[in-house]
Amino acid sequence: MRDQAYLDWPFFEPRHRKLAHDLEAWARHHLTAHLEPDTDQACRRLVRLLGAGGWTRYAVGGPAYGGMREQIDTRAVCLIREALAYHQGLADFAFAMQGLGSGAISLHGSPEQKARYLGPVARGESIAAFALSEPEAGSDVGALCTEARAEGQNYILNGQKTWISNGGIADFYVVFARAPGSQGTKGISAFVVEAGTPGLEVAERIEVIAPHPLATLRFNHCRVPAHQRLGEEGQGFKIAMQTLDIFRTSVAAAALGFARRALDEALYRATTRALFGQTLADFQLTQARLADMAVKVDAAALLTYRAAWLRDQGQRVTQEAAMAKLTATEYAQQVVDGAVQLWGGLGVTRGQVVESLYREIRALRIYEGASEVQQLIIARELLKHFKETQTVKGGIGDGV
Repeated sequence: MRDQAYLDWPFFEPRHRKLAHDLEAWARHHLTAHLEPDTDQACRRLVRLLGAGGWTRYAVGGPAYGGMREQIDTRAVCLIREALAYHQGLADFAFAMQGLGSGAISLHGSPEQKARYLGPVARGESIAAFALSEPEAGSDVGALCTEARAEGQNYILNGQKTWISNGGIADFYVVFARAPGSQGTKGISAFVVEAGTPGLEVAERIEVIAPHPLATLRFNHCRVPAHQRLGEEGQGFKIAMQTLDIFRTSVAAAALGFARRALDEALYRATTRALFGQTLADFQLTQARLADMAVKVDAAALLTYRAAWLRDQGQRVTQEAAMAKLTATEYAQQVVDGAVQLWGGLGVTRGQVVESLYREIRALRIYEGASEVQQLIIARELLKHFKETQTVKGGIGDGV
């Protein structure tokens, strides 16, 4: 059983500790780290499984619509993602996309939209997707080109989205598109587009090193009723950023789950592998590596749950979430790499847990804001705060 002593940290309430213990017992019984041959089928099965277990209720807001709490509990989402990532990467993916794909509806959906979409997502009966990225618009949302032209009581969508998680298996997509002639982040609106809508095509399935359902979507005169728009016209950028703000910290939690599993696998290997008449753990080089891995895990955990706790207190966490994601994903990559090294040849053998972790962790340093973007966000927030608090002209030598 994995060590959960960190649950005694003051970031958590009794309900969080109970959630973590219950989920750990459930995950040990239901999840496996081994790959399944059909990724689409595996993802559908996991969504149903998570729904039946009651876990996807934490991914949506509003008890009236199937959610666990009125507001999405960031700490709960992070604890769930950490535990699922520890046991099975695809299970973490399945849970996270239920939240990200429906998050905009939780935040800005009308009562009718929430009733239609959130309940099935919370029960694991419907699969959600978040369609923001485009071939030339990833981290730069203001560069998106997909167009939404108003026509009577409808919008006509034309354009392309890519790197869309759950693309090809989702029951609906939250799609971001701009008004004709608009530029930058202005003029972008969000729409719920159901799979099977005429003009929506899965143009290409994308294969990545850690098997997940991903696709490129094409919109060709796709007619979407105006009542499927989320929020007001032109609010799309704000809706996208608020949705990502909820789940960006949880990306750090997923990385933390991968890192904890890698450290446990490294400890097991080091203490059981005989080498030159002793165990691998008896060598000082091994001990130094393990110590470095443990420090990185705890540093990532502290930043992750600080950001989650602050957000649950209603505070703005742009800088804290960026620090958590940057640190947790970069450190997790290093911890997983260290585990692979300690496992030697077996560490790069397909089917081994550490080999799977090595493929799983890499994408987390890119999606929902690459590490370089997180650095820019942190620096921007630091400079902004410094300028706002600069009350005396001159440098720090003048008493600032």
